[in-house]
Amino acid sequence: MAARSAPNCHLRLEWVYGYRGHQCRNNLYYTAAKEIVYFVAGVGVVYSPREHRQKFYRGHSDDIISLALHPERVLVATGQVGKEPYICVWDSYTVQTISVLKDVHTHGIACLAFDLDGQRLVSVGLDSKNAVCVWDWKRGKMLSMAPGHTDRIFDISWDLYQPNKLVSCGVKHIKFWSLCGNALTPKRGVFGKTGDLQTILCLACARDELTYSGALNGDIYVWKGINLIRTIQGAHTAGIFSMNACEEGFATGGRDGCIRLWDLTFKPITVIDLRETDQGYKGLSVRSVCWRGDHILVGTQDSEIFEIVVHERNKPFLIMQGHCEGELWALAVHPTKPLAVTGSDDRSVRIWSLVDHALIARCNMEEPIRCAAVNVDGIHLALGMKDGSFTVLRVRDMTEVVHIKDRKEAIHELKYSPDGTYLAVGCNDSSVDIYGVAQRYKKLGECVESLSFITHLDWSSDSRYLQTNDGNGKRLFYRMPGGKEVTNKEEIKGVHWASWTCVSGLEVNGIWPKYSDINDINSVDGNYIGQVLVTADDYGIIKLFRYPCLRKGAKFKKYIGHSAHVTNVRWSHDYQWVISIGGADHSVFQWKFIPERKLKDALHIAPQESLADSNSDESDSDMSDVPELDSEIEQETQLTYRRQVYKEDLPQLKEQYKEKQKSGTSKRRERAPGNSIRLHFVHGYRGYDCRSNLFYTQIGEIVYHVAAVGVIYNRQQNTQRFYLGHDDDILCLALHPLKDYVATGQVGRDPSIHIWDTETIKPLSVLKGCHQYGVCAVDFSADGKRLASVGIDDSHTIVLWDWKKGEKLSIARGSKDKIFVVKMNPYVPDKLITAGIKHVKFWRRAGGGLIGRKGYVGTLGKNDTMMCAVYGWTEEMAFSGTSTGDVCIWRDVFLVKTVKAHDGPVFSMHALEKGFVTGGKDGIVALWDDSFERCLKTYAIKRAALAPGSKGLLLEDNPSIRAISLGHGHILVGTKNGEILEVDKSGPITLLVQGHMEGEVWGLATHPYLPICATVSDDKTLRIWDLSPSHCMLAVRKLKKGGRCCCFSPDGKALAVGLNDGSFLMANADTLEDLVSFHHRKDIISDIRFSPGSGKYLAVASHDSFIDIYNVMSSKRVGICKGATSYITHVDWDIRGKLLQVNTGAKEQLFFEAPRGKKQTIPSVEVEKICWASWTSVLGLCCEGIWPVVGEVTDITASCLTSDKMVLATGDDLGFVKLFRYPAKGKFGKFKRYVAHSTHVTNVRWTYDDSMLVTLGGADMSLMVWTNEMEGYREKRPCDSEESDTDSEEDGGYDSDVTRENEISYTIRALSTNIRPMFGVKPHLQGKEPSVDERQGVVRPPVSRAPPRPEKLQTNNVGKKKRPIEDLVLELVFGYRGRDCRNNVHYLNDGDDIIYHTASVGILHNVATGTQSFYQEHNDDILCLTVNQHPKFINIVATGQVGDLADMSATAPSIHIWDAVNKQTLSILRCYHSKGVCSVSFSATGKLLLSVGLDPEHTITIWRWQEGAKIASRAGHNQRIFVAEFRPDSDSQFVSVGVKHVKFWTLAGRALLSKKGLLSAVEDARMQTMLAVAFGANNLTFTGTISGDVCVWKDHILCRIVARAHNGPVFAMYTTLRDGLIVTGGKERPSKEGGAVKLWDQELRRCRAFRLETGQVTDCVRSVCRGKGKILVGTRNAEIIEVGEKNAACNILVNGHVDGPIWGLVTHPSRDFFLSAAEDGTVRLWDIADKKMLNKVNLGHAARTVCYSPEGDMVAIGMKNGEFIILLVSSLKIWGKKRDRRCAIHDIRFSPDSRFLAVGSSENSVDFYDLTLGPTLNRISYCRDIPSFVIQMDFSADSRHLQVSTGCYKRQVYEVPSGKPVMDHATMDRITWATWTSILGDEVMGIWSRHAEKANVNCACVSHSGISLVTGDDFGMVKLFDFPCPEKFAKHKRFLGHSPHVTNIRFTSGDRHVISAGGDDCSLFVWKCVHMPH
Repeated sequence: MAARSAPNCHLRLEWVYGYRGHQCRNNLYYTAAKEIVYFVAGVGVVYSPREHRQKFYRGHSDDIISLALHPERVLVATGQVGKEPYICVWDSYTVQTISVLKDVHTHGIACLAFDLDGQRLVSVGLDSKNAVCVWDWKRGKMLSMAPGHTDRIFDISWDLYQPNKLVSCGVKHIKFWSLCGNALTPKRGVFGKTGDLQTILCLACARDELTYSGALNGDIYVWKGINLIRTIQGAHTAGIFSMNACEEGFATGGRDGCIRLWDLTFKPITVIDLRETDQGYKGLSVRSVCWRGDHILVGTQDSEIFEIVVHERNKPFLIMQGHCEGELWALAVHPTKPLAVTGSDDRSVRIWSLVDHALIARCNMEEPIRCAAVNVDGIHLALGMKDGSFTVLRVRDMTEVVHIKDRKEAIHELKYSPDGTYLAVGCNDSSVDIYGVAQRYKKLGECVESLSFITHLDWSSDSRYLQTNDGNGKRLFYRMPGGKEVTNKEEIKGVHWASWTCVSGLEVNGIWPKYSDINDINSVDGNYIGQVLVTADDYGIIKLFRYPCLRKGAKFKKYIGHSAHVTNVRWSHDYQWVISIGGADHSVFQWKFIPERKLKDALHIAPQESLADSNSDESDSDMSDVPELDSEIEQETQLTYRRQVYKEDLPQLKEQYKEKQKSGTSKRRERAPGNSIRLHFVHGYRGYDCRSNLFYTQIGEIVYHVAAVGVIYNRQQNTQRFYLGHDDDILCLALHPLKDYVATGQVGRDPSIHIWDTETIKPLSVLKGCHQYGVCAVDFSADGKRLASVGIDDSHTIVLWDWKKGEKLSIARGSKDKIFVVKMNPYVPDKLITAGIKHVKFWRRAGGGLIGRKGYVGTLGKNDTMMCAVYGWTEEMAFSGTSTGDVCIWRDVFLVKTVKAHDGPVFSMHALEKGFVTGGKDGIVALWDDSFERCLKTYAIKRAALAPGSKGLLLEDNPSIRAISLGHGHILVGTKNGEILEVDKSGPITLLVQGHMEGEVWGLATHPYLPICATVSDDKTLRIWDLSPSHCMLAVRKLKKGGRCCCFSPDGKALAVGLNDGSFLMANADTLEDLVSFHHRKDIISDIRFSPGSGKYLAVASHDSFIDIYNVMSSKRVGICKGATSYITHVDWDIRGKLLQVNTGAKEQLFFEAPRGKKQTIPSVEVEKICWASWTSVLGLCCEGIWPVVGEVTDITASCLTSDKMVLATGDDLGFVKLFRYPAKGKFGKFKRYVAHSTHVTNVRWTYDDSMLVTLGGADMSLMVWTNEMEGYREKRPCDSEESDTDSEEDGGYDSDVTRENEISYTIRALSTNIRPMFGVKPHLQGKEPSVDERQGVVRPPVSRAPPRPEKLQTNNVGKKKRPIEDLVLELVFGYRGRDCRNNVHYLNDGDDIIYHTASVGILHNVATGTQSFYQEHNDDILCLTVNQHPKFINIVATGQVGDLADMSATAPSIHIWDAVNKQTLSILRCYHSKGVCSVSFSATGKLLLSVGLDPEHTITIWRWQEGAKIASRAGHNQRIFVAEFRPDSDSQFVSVGVKHVKFWTLAGRALLSKKGLLSAVEDARMQTMLAVAFGANNLTFTGTISGDVCVWKDHILCRIVARAHNGPVFAMYTTLRDGLIVTGGKERPSKEGGAVKLWDQELRRCRAFRLETGQVTDCVRSVCRGKGKILVGTRNAEIIEVGEKNAACNILVNGHVDGPIWGLVTHPSRDFFLSAAEDGTVRLWDIADKKMLNKVNLGHAARTVCYSPEGDMVAIGMKNGEFIILLVSSLKIWGKKRDRRCAIHDIRFSPDSRFLAVGSSENSVDFYDLTLGPTLNRISYCRDIPSFVIQMDFSADSRHLQVSTGCYKRQVYEVPSGKPVMDHATMDRITWATWTSILGDEVMGIWSRHAEKANVNCACVSHSGISLVTGDDFGMVKLFDFPCPEKFAKHKRFLGHSPHVTNIRFTSGDRHVISAGGDDCSLFVWKCVHMPH
């Protein structure tokens, strides 16, 4: 029986031999106390060289692989590997955990680094993206995360001289990071020409943006900013693994075994070559180096640690060593001395002194060693090798005695016999050989019966027998020395074994778990004297068992520290120590054995601190010495609270079912009924499975919970108020210390905890996202700021919250067993207790984790089940109540004593000012003094003590007490039977509230003419309740069986009750005494009904599918209704008492004639006409609409019709009570829905006068009374949810602009593809053609007499010296994104400036001067913009952009918050809105930011933007949300509008609560697509719709509609904060009275309209904003207009093209003008100097190209339809036009001599026209054989040639005007071109980039000076090159700003500017050229 409990002895880790040098770097440091910190396996080690002492940190559960030292050098951070790896920050002095950081990384944590002041920690994961993560480690909170790199990262460091900057390096890269907001943004280091691109292994940051890094080839690379500026070559001869910075300079260590010291400027000081020193050896490789003062620490690959004193650098001191590479398997202990021998795959055998903790001998062998043994006399040491040989050495000098190789496979085990004469050698080929020691190891025998490799051997004490274990788990016995197998069990029985190291055998059965057949235990060793057994397994765990342990699944103590497999474990010769060795971690652990007798002194070591609880005694054996669980607790532990369907699942389920049922819902459905109900009173209290859930509030009301309702009961007025925020069972309740707030936790898939105010009943915060299935315990801290909660998931997770912020502070796995209670320490907010099944644990917070220690029982008791706990008078004292009736008293974690308090479990305890109160199953309340010495008083809960004022009757004496609370001179008691009692201190007891006891409640009947009802339940009681004023139970009667139904007779005198055993009885309705009873059926009676009128007949329906009809007067059965195929569920009589309507479980609706019971078939049309006395049926046409879309997962269990036949109430399995209009025809009727019951609503009944509805909850045992409120009667109160399961199918309206905006798909630049349909091989992939000379083999002399080559380009109009252009600076942008974005134009600086955006730039535009400045930090298109209105945040702008996946990388969608004046980025928020951010809004205080995503869920997120912290996030709607805005006076209320959607949101803590807009208050209102929102006082909200109406909402209820506020959609609304006036903008055709912009009063009653004088057919306003006397309007046509309020004058500030792409672009030959031509059919003339549009011409067709004549007097325009036009510039008259082609004209050019016009089209043609022949424009010739469509054309300077670039990446040259192709390269090379705009040709080969698989360069232009070239491409980049650039992938500068596709680009005259035209963004960018100085 001994195995049933864990042994009472203990192991304490005393020493670890080894250091982790392999695969880890930079993991060895000096602490402030001059100790050395490093790690090995899963243990952090702090070694003091002075005292030669080690301390251990054991908070990790797997291998540690990274370590960082805090700048103050006391704290250490370590990171581990594993599936869910975590980081621990711990104190190197006390080795206690300070903080745990978890739940972010996967696989492992590769690097760690603290920042300068030690507040933040950065970590890098081992996952595929190598995630980089920044933590606020004290709070355990992640601040930011980003994908690090596609390949491994080896080192990361904070830049200690610049805030918020980091550097990381790794495989072939180095990255420089900046942290802003929550965004980590990397820039890759540029290696350039200075050094080779290679792997960087380590780095250190220095001043002036310098970074030093060590490379794989041994060089040191020095970086300035992101550029490599120099390399220090040959710093080491191989990779530099470690670099350490200190005050004096830098130390580096490398694979070459050298340490180098450098000064602060990286000049070499000295070099130390460790290989050359005494301790050195070939191949020594340095992995870690730390330099402090005159000491240097060095860690090597081979697990050694050296200490070097700088001035004696050739004498390094070896302070630690261990085994290195390969696995470590061999372990033996010396038979007489404290020595251990180990041998490893590193081929070394080492002898360790266990007393001196040192290596005393080492010898290298030829082969890897797999096992070892020392002979009894301690002279010989045998080693088994991996190659099948074994060697014997002399221990004293390690000389070889003999080397024998008889086998080919590894020797896995060998042992000397106890008498020293034999050596048994076990091999992997399944044999054991026996050798004679004295005969120089001659082979004497072999044992060959095993079928698998030999794993363990043991000799008998007399050396006559050997037992073996093999890989099959077989145990065999052999006679020695011959090796014959012994099969006779009897012979073996008496054998005494000299040692026990076998893993199978009766004596060690207990080491295996009960139901597992895995062989993962590698080694055991028995200690006969101490009767303990130690085992080692594959999971790194050492366990202590009692020996022998015979029954499987014995109890144990476990110790962790090793990483994966522990390969071997042995007791030392005197049993003082246990030695264990780790296979992969190469380490040797030495554990001190502390036997039972010494444990008392060693108590301080018992609560071994660790996250994986290290002295737990888990096991799955039946615990015979633990008392049986109390029946009540047993029941409770079996409750799982799991649901098939959670209410959270409904929206998803609905979507799925909707997909299936697309067709069925065509009919227009009835509206929801006008009546509504309101919860009035609940009879019930949840005591049967909850404890301590009943309290007095501040003002003496009583708060508790039942079902899904939080109840506040006022005992003076006998009234209740309700918190209805939960949607499923509430399981726990806690009171805030100020007694005004309550926290309640519920059941759910992602269960929530609500904190709410008992006065206002409003939620203050909702916490979710950390628990699963449900929350079973909550508790507030003493200061009320924190909340602890426990979940009912498998590991009973414990979470500590800052509940006001809604932040999770810490989280931990609680225990495998159920936890009943959590209590926070009133003195130290970081400590708490949990108690539950067989455990009590004491926790303290450590950053993001909690560290638990089990209560230490010692000899005082056993681990009992704890039901309740409280803290005492100091932080050390705690008390817990057990399931056996004891109170345990704890000090710190130790049990001090136990006191018997109750018979049966102690369920509740409460601390008072001086003393305690307890309550138990025995029904007694006991008052105690403050140390549980004396019981001062007891109160028994008995009927006799009931006071006269009681609201009901006590069902039994001494009910089990589940909750106690004190206050207001009373003791409040909650019982298991669902009663709440108040005990006066003097003794009398008042019953306040009661409900049914445990068991489902089904039976409900209301009285025919009194406000009372009867219920009957499985708890075997029949009860009568008073429904109105007194709200109490009037009478109760116990039944012999539970019942399911009841019914009053029509005269109210008799009450019929159907019981579960098939009998039923009739009782007197007043006295409840029996009148008569019958027992005709065996199954449950499910419904019972008196016939109407005189009540002559009684119909009794049962579960065996029959209905019996009885004559009431004669008490005889007169009829039986047969024919139902399933159990009967509902029965109704018709008004005449002649017909029965019946529902069955098979969903049949049947009719029977009374009294005989003949079955009738009645057509459904007739059923409606029959007048029914009652209607409780759930089937039939009349109630088809009550079945929900998700009818497959939920049943309607009950219904009841009002007597006026207007409203049908239903109850269903999901706990919903719904009201429908009757009859509810057509599928999926609309309804009003109420949540208060948790799961099944089993019955619903209206009272006789319809004034109340009574509902019963099956599992929640509560009786709820609702008042019926008629249609006209509505107080102001939060309205019920009103909806139908399928959202309104009516369309929300249609408008082309809205549809376009809704359906647009945004892609990021990086994924953009080519805009032109080009084909063929890209230029940089084509073979280069040899030049003329190369072809002819001419070798030209370097200086040739030949005439100089002609210029490539005519450089006509540039000044004297050619100066290259070195940079482009954005100066002007013509364009505004109005086509698909809204509310994105705002005033700043009192209306002097406006701010808006286009493409990816934010533009600040000065109204007076037209000058612009730009915010250019976005890397992709901006979609939304808003301005912070709070005076504290002046000029702060937020912009949101397009993005790709929400993976937090640089292409993820992000929001930038920036200062509009100085363009400083204040914060970047990377968000989880995949695709992009479509709306942003600041809160009233300006501190919060709201964003909406374009992802499929249209997520809504709230941010604290300054910290970059995400506060809350939730799916917004399943269709597009256009705008979400905060109310201007609120930080918590906001409104979102979108496609058929308006929602009113509240931020509570971290939760977003929403209400749908309610339409029903206004006749015939329908949900339209909502486009804009504005706000008024008193919670008014205005939303603009697609039809032009504006809806006005009060709270969330529609109160009126402003019809046709505009004629078309209302796209924009703006609320002026200073005077509350509202501006609206819509889509309208200009008319006399109307206008697209209107200014309204505060309530939208009167308005003034403004016309926009733009000359457009329709004005479509996309953005409005109001400043001082001015209204700012942005339109769909890319204009921004300022309208004066007084004179209605319009001033157009900004113009742009409406639709793109802008294909045509040309600059004036001499002036700063340029022309653009676009898809929108206009050609526009722009003036750069005046910064405006001078003119525009509407052509009526899309234009594709435009060109000036050389003198600038004519303009040629090519159209998309093949036509071209020539205009005179002076008069804008048409000079001539012609259409010779059907397809688009792509380019048009005048020849330099103005004679010819060349027209290139997509018909693969170029036509020539002679302009001297006048405006008839007859074609004179054309170019032949053009292989593809024409892209660009350029004339030669002499007008005799034309070069054409084509769509197949080929450039052709033609003669002009003949059109003949020029083939000769020599001729081509000599042509001087007038212009160069071609993207093809050898001269521009370098413009094609490597990344151009899908995307192209679209346009190019060479400067007038002929030495610079600009290009535009599909990625939206403008690039600047030198011309010519014939080399591939030429160097260039990039300029971002455009959206994808730059379509055209030109230099202006004099190369002063570059103009680029955008495809997607319809914008023109003007860049200023910065020339190099002379």
